[in-house]
Amino acid sequence: MRAFGFERATSPAAAAEAASRTPGAKFIAGGTNLLDLMKLEIETPAHLIDVNGLALDAIETTDHGGLRIGALVRNTDLAADARVRRDYGVLARALLAGASGQLRNAASTAGNLLQRTRCPYFYDTDQPCNKRLPGSGCGALQGYSRQLAVIGSSEHCIATHPSDMAVAMRVLDAEVETLAPDGGTRRIALEDFFLPPGTTPQRETVLQASELITAVLLPPPVGGRHVYRKVRDRASYAFALVSVAAIVQADGSGRIAVGGVAHMPWRRDTADAEMPRGASAIAARLFEGAAPTEDNRFKLVLAERTIAAALAEAREATS
Repeated sequence: MRAFGFERATSPAAAAEAASRTPGAKFIAGGTNLLDLMKLEIETPAHLIDVNGLALDAIETTDHGGLRIGALVRNTDLAADARVRRDYGVLARALLAGASGQLRNAASTAGNLLQRTRCPYFYDTDQPCNKRLPGSGCGALQGYSRQLAVIGSSEHCIATHPSDMAVAMRVLDAEVETLAPDGGTRRIALEDFFLPPGTTPQRETVLQASELITAVLLPPPVGGRHVYRKVRDRASYAFALVSVAAIVQADGSGRIAVGGVAHMPWRRDTADAEMPRGASAIAARLFEGAAPTEDNRFKLVLAERTIAAALAEAREATS
């Protein structure tokens, strides 16, 4: 691990200001992804700003009847919150499907969203990776791609976003609240937060340099039956081959988002509109324009079957 500077921020404003004055600085909370990448010298921040002492660890009801989830709320605490379990069940289920109990105890809400979109070639510094070293090529394109993206990728990167939480938040229409070094704040809809790989896969979100996530906002509850299903190679502590977050209303309408298939949680309004027609119609819309490899073409079938299972679970719960 290379040498780096370190400081503890005393306020959100101080954290953003510190990052702006130190080129190469990064914020750190749980560090469950960042520290691993630093040990491999994939991430080499010149300076770390510890934000754990900031008052960003509360879950509060908003004036509009939704929830404001502080950036430092740990995944375990978020999944266990009574309001989340009652009104946003898809989020609680997605959180409990991710990582391990030990990691959930450390991982923060903001850190979960910001974990790197990645694949085995990103971790292997002997292999080309445009995300790790822009312009070096994508080893996965002609290599082992079983777990990688089938849609929304590019010739520069076919990695997938690993977060379960983000898939649930996407189906819930969450927003990300941020603070800039100049004191400016903004709210970013999660559908606009993640960037497609395009020609710049190293840039994964719309966050500007030194911009700090302060909270995630959930709208008022939408009701319905909440389902999260995750298919993976082993029973626990594994990224999804395919995951499905669904909210199904009594009349069959609803929302659906899919993980493990793209550079970001994958959702399309046209697929939501097909909810009453069933899994085949939903999958046809979700994966219109898909470009799988020979290794991961099976994900298209697996996704349709997982959607069907999620819809069946929702129907059984309401019958």
